[in-house]
Amino acid sequence: MIELIKKLTALDGTSGDEGDIRNYIISEISQFCRYKVDSLGNIIAEKKGKKEPSKKIMLDAHMDEVGLIITSITDDGFLRFKTLGGINTSALMFKRVKIGGKIPGAISGKPIHLCSGDEDKKLPKTDTLYIDIGASSKKEAEKLVSVGDRAVFTSDFTECGNKIISKALDDRIGCAILIKLIKEYDEFDFTAVFSVQEEIGLRGAKVATYSVNPDAAVIIEGTTAADIADVAEEKRVCFLGKGPAVSFMDRSTVYDREYYLAAINSGISVQPKRAVAGGNNSGAVHLTRAGVRTIAISVPCRYIHSSSSAADTWDIMSAFDLCKFMINYIAND
Repeated sequence: MIELIKKLTALDGTSGDEGDIRNYIISEISQFCRYKVDSLGNIIAEKKGKKEPSKKIMLDAHMDEVGLIITSITDDGFLRFKTLGGINTSALMFKRVKIGGKIPGAISGKPIHLCSGDEDKKLPKTDTLYIDIGASSKKEAEKLVSVGDRAVFTSDFTECGNKIISKALDDRIGCAILIKLIKEYDEFDFTAVFSVQEEIGLRGAKVATYSVNPDAAVIIEGTTAADIADVAEEKRVCFLGKGPAVSFMDRSTVYDREYYLAAINSGISVQPKRAVAGGNNSGAVHLTRAGVRTIAISVPCRYIHSSSSAADTWDIMSAFDLCKFMINYIAND
């Protein structure tokens, strides 16, 4: 599974531009299921098992990653941009990026030695930053980059003991889990959705869920872990190495109470997500049509939405085991 995650994170796929990651996923699953790609770009895969479940079950993981979109080019050849998804300014400053899959650049802003007053004590606003691609003029930059091009963090996949560090762990981990389920799990039928445009508003999942029309859904996601130095115990949200986090509530969803308790009492290493914050595709999924009973299984990630997200391999495998458990639980309910 870790080798699969490495291959998935090496691919670029910002919201609305998931073509490369979609093509790779299709190459991995096409021999194991029936699938289609809808008009928005979601992959909807039907995996047949040995038995038909009592309820129609959908599992979802989103393909897109956070990134940048080029909005203008200055006269002196610098690129202005907007973020695709929630990226803190501190995660942007002086990071290397790749534009259009090939053009390298570096994010920067006003030099610290030219800041005055309180400027050197505060993070700059994102709209004051720019990407430097080494061009000396607008004309030179336009030979390499166009308005509307996408940029992603430049990041090497690194293993540190039982931890992995990379861009796009949210949610290429979820995609890897879904691929592994399609290849290996065969007890009950289920529908796997690899959705688009989660980072900019849960759009792909909304469309896919309307099409699939499930009775129950399992959302596989990455979530913020703040188990780091100088963060108070009650604010750490979840911890690496203690299994996937299961949410009881966030800003967009109150999760199915029965499914939440089933996961917590599954006998698999899991932890409650100890914050009513954030959100994921559940927010769109559980409100579709007449409503969908929903649970979110989230792999804890430190430094999420950055070039150096970190996750624990034990948590990833436990999340895979919990997904199998929940399919069986829902199928027999």
